[in-house]
Amino acid sequence: MGTCCKKGEKYPHLFSPLRIGNIRLKNRVFAAPTSPSMMTTEGHMTPEMMAYLEEKAMGGVAVVTYGEAIVHSATGKSHNKQLQLDSFGVKQMLGEACRAIHNAGAYANIQLSHGGKYGGLASVGGDQDTCSVAYGPSHEIMPQGEVFEMPKEMIYEIIKSYGTAAALCKEVGFDMVQVHAAHGWLFSQFLSPVMNQRTDEFGGSLENRARFLLLALDEVRKAVGPRFPIEIRLSGDDLTANGLGMEDCIKVAKMVDDKVDLINVSCGNHEDPDMFCRTHPSAFYPRGVNVYLAAEIKKHVKTPVACVGSLNDPAQMEEIIASGQADICEIGRALLADPYLVDKAWKGNDDDITPCLRCYECFGATINLEATKCAVNPNMGLQLANKYSIKPIEKAKKVLIVGGGPAGMQAAITAADRGHDVTLVEKADHLGGNLLPAGAPYFKEDILKFCEVMVKRVYNAGVKVVLDTEVTEDYIKEFAPEALIVAIGSDELRPPIKGMDRENVIMAIDAELHHEKLGKKVAIMGGGLVGAEAAVSFAHEGHECSIIEMKPDVAMEVNPFYRGGLMVEVNNSADIYVNTMVKEILPEGVLVSRDGEEFVIEADSVVCALGFRSPYDTVDRFCDLVDEYYIVGDCKNVGQIFQATTDAFYAARRI
Repeated sequence: MGTCCKKGEKYPHLFSPLRIGNIRLKNRVFAAPTSPSMMTTEGHMTPEMMAYLEEKAMGGVAVVTYGEAIVHSATGKSHNKQLQLDSFGVKQMLGEACRAIHNAGAYANIQLSHGGKYGGLASVGGDQDTCSVAYGPSHEIMPQGEVFEMPKEMIYEIIKSYGTAAALCKEVGFDMVQVHAAHGWLFSQFLSPVMNQRTDEFGGSLENRARFLLLALDEVRKAVGPRFPIEIRLSGDDLTANGLGMEDCIKVAKMVDDKVDLINVSCGNHEDPDMFCRTHPSAFYPRGVNVYLAAEIKKHVKTPVACVGSLNDPAQMEEIIASGQADICEIGRALLADPYLVDKAWKGNDDDITPCLRCYECFGATINLEATKCAVNPNMGLQLANKYSIKPIEKAKKVLIVGGGPAGMQAAITAADRGHDVTLVEKADHLGGNLLPAGAPYFKEDILKFCEVMVKRVYNAGVKVVLDTEVTEDYIKEFAPEALIVAIGSDELRPPIKGMDRENVIMAIDAELHHEKLGKKVAIMGGGLVGAEAAVSFAHEGHECSIIEMKPDVAMEVNPFYRGGLMVEVNNSADIYVNTMVKEILPEGVLVSRDGEEFVIEADSVVCALGFRSPYDTVDRFCDLVDEYYIVGDCKNVGQIFQATTDAFYAARRI
């Protein structure tokens, strides 16, 4: 007897069911563990966090996992605001979150974690309200402070806390738990032959170093029963001199094979700056860069295996499952960019999936805002507020949008979806604006994919698009819009530097779009994000690059998570001159001064990447012509993609 519909047939392996313990998964996609800081200072989940998790379930994944819930907060709290499973009053919102996830059609999972020595040290995730003492496998002095060897009595106390936490999670409604044993946290520290220098039964051989983890798994199993699914997150390779190599990771996987129902294979170390962008792969790595580790572990165990690695393409995930590299794909940032990724793939609408840009705006917001956000998803982090605030329009209005960059397109889509009569006018012969030069570097193809998705949405929304037309004041008067959205972008700064009119000078946007205009040696004036990324892009094409920057460092405005991966590439791509002032552009290069000394940086081409300026005069003239107007994107204030899409989305909702 045939099925009632053909949904999912494009990716039959990805949408095949799988039984894990006592639950039957409807597909092979998990929302990977994430833990934005939308928590109370007591370690309780907030309604905002619940709504964040609920939307992931609404998007079609089989399982939604909350990340890094601390089982022993007196010693293991590694982030400023972190879910603490031993905090009185934690049950209420946990239970409500489970019910919300269930009601939206997914199973609820939670990651049990302990920061180990980072519970008492300043870390990537936390520098406030750390635990009073840092306990690790062995005594050591770190730059952040002293680490004390964890007493055996404390080890057994923490083992018990894993069981207590697992029982609590099952009681409030979670369908499975994940034990975190990777990324440099507690169990990863004990497994390390470098960090663990103990001479008792918890140190020495790999079997001894794994004893803490194995006893904790036994305690969790005792607490939840024989058929309740237990997942474990392991490294396939720590990829650091301080951790385990692949061979030992395989041995650990074999040790836990009979104790768990799913093995999630990751890699790296969350607290190692050089590894962070591999554990959470940056745009400089291929999609699925860590999948090979899961594939290798899978060869040696009978337990189903899950893979991770900045996956966001259903076709790639289908191939991973079909080829037997893994049984489940777990995706994190991709579901912030588009929580409905899985549902779109199921319905055959995968060409409408918003791609994750791997820009780390989400990570940055966790630290800077104690919340989360996404460069390409204006709803991210505001699910609760938006759940109740969207009101139907009172009257369909004639809306004119000037400018077809990311802000103009987002405004057009939102306004049209709300029922307005929208016309979008763009002076170029295409939509996209600065997304096109921004997406030109070899490592920024996701920006081009985002642009393609947005263009399709503009047309699918029924927006009237007028290209090759520059809007003037007369155009606006003749059009007579009831609402005007100005999204005309910004202008590249061309400062009055002597020699700027020379033939060897090229503006950054032109240079990104036309590498063929560049000579062998390229001097880039300006070391902000544009200049830094340009250097990486040009060097990849074989150019010899120099960056000239007045400030004490380059890319200083970039969030630290993206900057960490970017700077490795920049340092390998260019000679960097900081605290350096451009004096004059010469036929043979750029005359500069630094510390009172003048010298010439030789270059065949000089790229001007000195920033952008909002065209306020034009904006003001346009806005003076109408009663209802909105200013969005770079012409409001020069920013990045997040500001453009978010400004536009909420402006269009106000019409």
